[in-house]
Amino acid sequence: MEYLFFSDEKCDILLPYISWEEISMEIGGEKITIICGHFGSGKTNVAVNLALWYKNMHPQADVALADVDIVNPYFRAADAREDLTAAGVRPVIPPFANSNVDIPSLPPELYSLFRADTNTVSFIDVGGDDGAVALGMYAEQIRAVGYNMLYVVSCYRPLTEKPEEAAELMRIIEQASHLKCTGLVNNSSIGAETTAEEIRASLPYAHSCAAACGIPLCFTSYYEALLPGLEIPGEVLFPMKNVTKQMF
Repeated sequence: MEYLFFSDEKCDILLPYISWEEISMEIGGEKITIICGHFGSGKTNVAVNLALWYKNMHPQADVALADVDIVNPYFRAADAREDLTAAGVRPVIPPFANSNVDIPSLPPELYSLFRADTNTVSFIDVGGDDGAVALGMYAEQIRAVGYNMLYVVSCYRPLTEKPEEAAELMRIIEQASHLKCTGLVNNSSIGAETTAEEIRASLPYAHSCAAACGIPLCFTSYYEALLPGLEIPGEVLFPMKNVTKQMF
């Protein structure tokens, strides 16, 4: 696999050197890509990296990353605001994100991303059940524009360690959002201790999850800094940069 290194004075990003059209064959080519999953699945990293990647491949495009998380958890897309802005991705962030004010809120410009005449390519980071409920308010508009909805799973996280548990959680998110997941992302990781063996060991789980959920496995993501140049025959791999804030 070849890579493209994008750098400026504010951020360095290592991206897979393949076209969006190729990955679109895996996840679908719509203007809206929603990334959802259980808390701790790493969906925020997936959402931010996909947005950065798309913008790098299409520098003239209007690209937005929306944080649809109506509470203040530890990790959220707002943490990557500087990286997103430096790369030319417009962050659409709730007004009280990363503040001491814990009031449920949505960014006021969110609705504009779901207009039928939008030219913006949007990546939506959905934070848990609460975020899915909030997103459900826009379900009719989202369906009219067209969307992908990627369900992020990890075999190393509680409550999704078994494929049937992951499938049940997906159905809860679908019910809350009034939208259907269209693809699955395997983001199985144990943080800085992750080796290629952990990634390989997660693949049977990922394929079983996809079967249990009734959706295709789109790709397996991993941190390029930990496993540079990782290749697994027959698997679609997406190398990422870790964009979440470090708590310790």
